[in-house]
Amino acid sequence: MDDLFGSAPETPLAEGPAATAAPLAARFRPRTLDEFIGQEHILGPGKLLRRAIEADRITSIILFGPPGTGKTSLAQIIARATSCHFERLSGVESSVADIRRTVASAANRLANAGRKTILFIDEIHRFNKAQQDVLLPDVESGVVRLIGATTHNPFFYVNAPLVSRSQVFQLEPLAPAHLAGLLRRAIAEPGRGLGHMRVEATDEAIAHLATQADGDARKALNSLEVGALTTPPDAGGVIRIDLPSAEQCIQRKAVVYDADEDAHYDTISAFIKSMRGGDPDAALYWLAKMLYAGEDIRFIARRIVICASEDVGMADPRALIVAVAAQQAVEFVGMPEARIPLAQAAVYVATAPKSNASYKGIDAALADVKSGVTLEVPKHLRDAHYRGAARLQHGEGYQYSHDFPEAVAQQDYLPAPRAYYEPTDRGFEKDIAERLARWRGLRKEKGVG
Repeated sequence: MDDLFGSAPETPLAEGPAATAAPLAARFRPRTLDEFIGQEHILGPGKLLRRAIEADRITSIILFGPPGTGKTSLAQIIARATSCHFERLSGVESSVADIRRTVASAANRLANAGRKTILFIDEIHRFNKAQQDVLLPDVESGVVRLIGATTHNPFFYVNAPLVSRSQVFQLEPLAPAHLAGLLRRAIAEPGRGLGHMRVEATDEAIAHLATQADGDARKALNSLEVGALTTPPDAGGVIRIDLPSAEQCIQRKAVVYDADEDAHYDTISAFIKSMRGGDPDAALYWLAKMLYAGEDIRFIARRIVICASEDVGMADPRALIVAVAAQQAVEFVGMPEARIPLAQAAVYVATAPKSNASYKGIDAALADVKSGVTLEVPKHLRDAHYRGAARLQHGEGYQYSHDFPEAVAQQDYLPAPRAYYEPTDRGFEKDIAERLARWRGLRKEKGVG
């Protein structure tokens, strides 16, 4: 009878010293959905993927996410939960011949034993078009249930026909809280974990490993194992891993930075104020500190976008374009490369001329609206595109701007004078101020404005 995972045993590894034959990250893989950590957005109670697994209604799926988030483990769990034979191919090493041979075996297995096959392809984005096309007929007919794993966006790197035949699930980096819980379980469990070694780790050490692993469970477990194997036991035979030991294990120094307390808020405040104050060197330092400490890069990108609009504004409208481009690049490339567009955007915003006139203008207008100063829309500006509008005189007297010099019509756009936007004389906004003054002059010639 076929083993569930081919050459891999279905039973857990032996406890005690024999369990150390495989690395901790390999032997501590989750075996069931209950052991699987994170990814609640797709595997939480009632979520689509969990329902499909529990009901054995899995077709073909592509798991897309960064390393160490559980793509391979989840594929193995699905095979166990659905009693499918498990075959694994590599997008780097496997050829078209390997695919054909594996699919032929799956067809025989289904015909002779009635057992379905899950074909797991790691790094499926590495397959060329011919390799991916070979899979299409058998994926579509159900000979194999394909589970592809990739760190690249499949909508860019996997053939559209294959993507269209699969459901795509995005896995997110694991939160430090998830990784901390995983590390504590690994320390305590005597079978697959380190329980037989009598390891104790301080809360600071656990928190450091969990944070610096960057959402990667494999990296966190590997670092813990390095600490357990290289730290000499004390007189009582206990291996004690403290913060200095953890720093050495993961090769990253701990930074005083708490994601939900003062250091977090103080650092982001310093970052924003450095950009606002025109100091690119300080902005880069605070950015580097946040990146090193594991701050959410999307949070940093959002703050740059806000600063580009609030503090640069119309003094250099390109700042917002650069900031939004950086935000999109961050989502696309991830770390560590995301540091580059973040740095570019931070430097651009820091060195751009500054104006908060747009920011002040919208707040002043909102204050008027909130205080009850509600102005009626002038009749000449009201919608005149429906039957009966003429009888109400809606649109009557409206002047089409393009019929006038500089496309400025001599008419009012508010029923009462208001001044919200007051451009500065800095950067591009100086040109705007001169243009608005000229336009206002044109309107005043006709006694409006």
